[in-house]
Amino acid sequence: MQDGAHSSLFNMDARGDWVRLRTLVMLRWLAIAGQASAVLFATQILDMDLPLSMCALVISASVSFNVVAHIVHPAEKRLSEQGTLWSQFFDLAQLITMLMLTGGLNNPFVVLILAPVTIAATALKLRSTIWLGLVAMLSVPLMTLVHVPLLMADGTELAAPLLYQFGIGAALVIGLVFLSLYARRVTVEGYLMNEALNATQIALAREQRLAAIGGIAAAVAHELGTPLATIKLVAGELAREVEDHPELAEDIELIRSEANRCGAIMADLSQGGKDDSHVKQAPVSAIIDEAAYHHAHRGKELVVRIDGRTTDDAGEDQPTLQRSPELVHGLRNAIQNAVDFAERTVWIDVTTDDEDLRIAIGDDGPGFSPDILPRLGEPYVSSRSRGDRNSRQGTYKGMGLGLFIARTLLERTGAQLSFANGTDRLTWSRQPDEKPSMFRHPPGAIIEMLWPKERLVVPSEMARRALGENQRFSA
Repeated sequence: MQDGAHSSLFNMDARGDWVRLRTLVMLRWLAIAGQASAVLFATQILDMDLPLSMCALVISASVSFNVVAHIVHPAEKRLSEQGTLWSQFFDLAQLITMLMLTGGLNNPFVVLILAPVTIAATALKLRSTIWLGLVAMLSVPLMTLVHVPLLMADGTELAAPLLYQFGIGAALVIGLVFLSLYARRVTVEGYLMNEALNATQIALAREQRLAAIGGIAAAVAHELGTPLATIKLVAGELAREVEDHPELAEDIELIRSEANRCGAIMADLSQGGKDDSHVKQAPVSAIIDEAAYHHAHRGKELVVRIDGRTTDDAGEDQPTLQRSPELVHGLRNAIQNAVDFAERTVWIDVTTDDEDLRIAIGDDGPGFSPDILPRLGEPYVSSRSRGDRNSRQGTYKGMGLGLFIARTLLERTGAQLSFANGTDRLTWSRQPDEKPSMFRHPPGAIIEMLWPKERLVVPSEMARRALGENQRFSA
């Protein structure tokens, strides 16, 4: 069974949103104010002997960088990958230079070298973060060897023991690695989640466009049905009256055939109707049939059961649901996942009680890998071995977007999703005694959806109520 491909820290393309120039300029002004305040406090209050001219020169370099950036670029400019990297390189180099002028690792503000690397881990790609992190780590032993000593006005040197300085250096390196990995992990997960949400929005927008187009088709078919029936009726009466005029009978027969053709075209269009007022509510079997339509002829048997009965046995004694693009598309993705990995059969069970509606989709495939079960429904998680034993690929390594989209859309309708394997469940659904072989326990994967009845199920008295005439589409 294929192991899950978790969202890796080493995703080379993941990055946060592009950083605005104004954000970095503001942070740099804060750093300039902090450095200037620290130098003045150390010299005027603590009476330390610092190289003021060199410190002022280094601080003025940051001031000049900010002024030039403000003049050359608008404040709302979003920096590219390379622009952000060079900006962080400058900040890191300026900070290291200031620390070397003020005691190196003896300066308690040496911890600030963590800031540029952490920013890079959240805003840049992995390659850029690694380069910046390496420079920061190499600067630690450099500051130990090369720095201006911290001197008081009377010439007393403030220096930590060498062993303590080594400890500070090791702590800085470990802190750089830990904070970078932590920030990188958060960035990668946010990046992957954004990518998956974008895919979800695209899928939902497509479904809504199809619903709108289908609704127009359904409304046209519904409204033109009566005029077409009238045309065919009048044409039939005219045909009986002109039996003695063959030249007219041929024209009337043409009218009847064209009317029949229009009726067939409208019947075909009406099957795509999804937003017409007469199909906003539908029996659960009709919604499942619509969701499973594209997967019903892929060589796998789809068994639909409603409260333990087949759809034929259930008849009209089945719940009516509020139909929505989210519901249909979410079910479609869940069914596709089951069909992809099933050996021969996919089961779709619908059960209801006084409070809840449950829809469970199971297959007789290899099931979910135990190590990824807790993370199913998240984006970019590989699934499992394909159920098709004749497949040349043998295993399927995907990004889990199908299940993520299904979970996101179905949760919008009020569903709670859970994932399990058939071998882990003592019972899965009701099993009628009359057909035990057909209702056997599925050994593969199970996706179970649970809704409160008031969120999805239409009360029986409302389901039987006439919906009235179609409403006009609003722009």
